[in-house]
Amino acid sequence: MRRTKIICTLGPVSMNWDVIHAMYEEGMNAVRINMSHATYDDAARAIRWIRTLNRKVKYAVPVILDTSGPEVRTGVLTEPIELTTGQHVTLTSTDNAVTQDGEQSIYIGYPDFEDVLGEGDYIRIDNGLINLRVVTKQSEGLRCRVLDGGNLDSRKHVNLPGVHINMPSISDKDKSDIEFAKEQDVCFIAQSFVRSADDIFQMRELLGESHRWVKVIAKIENFEGVEQAGEISKVADGLMVARGDLGIETDMAALPTLQRKLVETTLRHGKRCVVATHLLESMVEKPIPTRAEVVDVANAINQGVDAVMLSAETSIGKYPIRAVEVLRRIAEEQEKLPSETITVPKDTVNRRLLMAWAATELAERVNAAGIVVITRSGRAADLITSTAPANVPIFAFSNRSHSRRQLNLNRSVYAYRIQFSQQPEITIKRAFKLLKEREGMPDDASVIVISSLSDASPIDSITIRQIGDLLAPGAI
Repeated sequence: MRRTKIICTLGPVSMNWDVIHAMYEEGMNAVRINMSHATYDDAARAIRWIRTLNRKVKYAVPVILDTSGPEVRTGVLTEPIELTTGQHVTLTSTDNAVTQDGEQSIYIGYPDFEDVLGEGDYIRIDNGLINLRVVTKQSEGLRCRVLDGGNLDSRKHVNLPGVHINMPSISDKDKSDIEFAKEQDVCFIAQSFVRSADDIFQMRELLGESHRWVKVIAKIENFEGVEQAGEISKVADGLMVARGDLGIETDMAALPTLQRKLVETTLRHGKRCVVATHLLESMVEKPIPTRAEVVDVANAINQGVDAVMLSAETSIGKYPIRAVEVLRRIAEEQEKLPSETITVPKDTVNRRLLMAWAATELAERVNAAGIVVITRSGRAADLITSTAPANVPIFAFSNRSHSRRQLNLNRSVYAYRIQFSQQPEITIKRAFKLLKEREGMPDDASVIVISSLSDASPIDSITIRQIGDLLAPGAI
């Protein structure tokens, strides 16, 4: 069974039932809704379709709501501005600023813009397609030289490499989006531009006790996030290597090294890891990816990430369904090789983690057909994921719908919802019945069973069982 999960971003080309269902059939495991672009009506409609899908399919699809974060953008223009390489323009945080000699003025929606930048600093606009360098500070703004020109349209993203952005980690818009996510019972929040562990604590405070089960994925997108990745990964539920902004905010040549270090940091802490942005970017316009893109995706999968994410490919691209198919095929081919997945340390004194390691090693030694985890919150399945069993699928069974959905983002995990009994053997019997009916496991298939029916207690037991043990007449 495929271990690496696929996340698809929904957008104009995929905000309909037919495309969503087709992407699931090709291998989609989770969906992302980008609140930098989606309206609440769009998002609510997409979530309704996912709920409908989850009533029809074997493995439930979780929804990831992606916040905008403390982003800087250019202002609204009546028509695009053509910037020519070598020309000078003035960038200002003041509307309708008057410049000397009639130079073009561009509004930047960040009040401290002129204060945090100095001569020689770089400004990158529209994902680095337009690049400028500050020449001088003036009373009306920053006079800049255009290094790489292009057509500038309204509300384009602005990156300030190496510069601390003195903006709240969670904007007013983010707060509204989080309330929307709570109303919709969204499983994951992807928190943009996380710079410190404190940003995660602020997010959890906004989610509140009623939604403490919502998992927070920290998007690492600038040098501050990279420097604090270790502390962030300790408190977040996962990290997303968001290579779009990260490749602009840091030295692009160092991006492969940064990705490897971030993946290693995340997995060593036993948290979920997602690699995102520009996986198959050429498929926005072309029916096949470049060979370099295929190798890039394969490398991410070989690093052992939980999921890889498509952005423009499935939101505005011409071939959203085919992009999912290509990603799935790359994953399936790469996973034929010996796993190099990074794991949590074995030399642990954590009792539950020791039990997880024991279950994984036992499963590999007896060539088990799977590891069966009975868990309410999903924590036990998380621990097994973090030990990265080689070629052994993890089947998680929970009595909570949100745990079932969330666990389907974990590498190697396939989750079901079942009713728990006060008698553990009856609960396990229900799990075995599903494995036989839906996974086609024969009666003589051996599985490792981990029971963790109480969130307050350690993992209860590890046993080697055969599927037919509890399914024979009169077994219980």
